[in-house]
Amino acid sequence: MSFGRRLPSLGAVLLLGAGVVLLILTDGGGRAGDGKGGRQGSSGESARALVTRVVDGDTAEMELGGSRGEEDVRYIGVDTPESVAPGQPVECFGKDASEFNRKLVEDERVTLEFGAERRDRYGRLLAYVYLGDTFVNAELVSQGFARTLEIAPNTGFAERFARLQQNAANAGRGLWGSC
Repeated sequence: MSFGRRLPSLGAVLLLGAGVVLLILTDGGGRAGDGKGGRQGSSGESARALVTRVVDGDTAEMELGGSRGEEDVRYIGVDTPESVAPGQPVECFGKDASEFNRKLVEDERVTLEFGAERRDRYGRLLAYVYLGDTFVNAELVSQGFARTLEIAPNTGFAERFARLQQNAANAGRGLWGSC
């Protein structure tokens, strides 16, 4: 009996290549560029919350379960134009971003997934926000309501957000076509 080395078939090589391309395009989960799935950028810790009030395009007040009470939650990795900053004028597309966020999440139950750093310098809880399968942070960027904001150590989705931002800018979506 001979146990010589056998090469993989062309079909097997093509199938493997297609799988690798799919993983690269989707960041390992969900569909490419649509704000769905792909939770590998978080710390793995999560919480359920009820969005009680949207503050602006990238911040909301949320009621967390248990004894945690209500928290201001700032979305990680994104920055929307200012619409309520004290002493600052409303920025171009700020009201639109706030309204989009409000329609998307206000009075909804969401899942918060936390990054390596839990709070910002203002004491707000930092999180990736999911409404069912919709990755809210990515949806804001994809639809042109937010720019990317990369602040270490919470950079797990920075490359994905950068691609979504470039696609939105190229298509002139949201603030990219208005400001």
